[in-house]
Amino acid sequence: MEDKDIIQLYFERSEKAIEATNEKYGRYCRKIAYNILYSDLDAEECVNDTYLNAWNAIPPQNPHRLSAFLGRITRNLALKKYAHSNAKKRKGECVSVISELDECIPSTEGSDVADEIALKMAVNGFLESLNPKTRIVFFQRYWYFLSIKEIALENSMTETNVKVSLKRTREKFKTHLEKEGIIL
Repeated sequence: MEDKDIIQLYFERSEKAIEATNEKYGRYCRKIAYNILYSDLDAEECVNDTYLNAWNAIPPQNPHRLSAFLGRITRNLALKKYAHSNAKKRKGECVSVISELDECIPSTEGSDVADEIALKMAVNGFLESLNPKTRIVFFQRYWYFLSIKEIALENSMTETNVKVSLKRTREKFKTHLEKEGIIL
């Protein structure tokens, strides 16, 4: 089923929208949640919450790319669940992945909407400047939370090459944000 047809089911408030979403994007959403939570049960709970959030958001929202819309909801829910579950025990792959970007991305806590928009535009500009392979590796690590080993396997690279690529990309990212005046 095409995305526009699935979205139309949401607008019609048909329960078939959830079935169609699960059939087309269930595995994708579970992978995102599992890469953050490392728990099948928690990942499944996030996916179910994703469907509920999509049901409540469509309408009025009409996403242009349903996969990105669902992926963002799933990722945010999984990160919230992870933070809640690990508030006192700071460990795991998720924390290490997030800490890799700490030196690049400033906290948006307490910032105004204009600062957040400027950051978003700077990030998008940076991502557009990357060659496709570098962009894919960057997304796999920092959006999908794939391990270095998984990225290496999926891209026919060595783990060392992945680490070097990510390090260089983070350095370029930091330089880009400095040039944009996002970080000092």
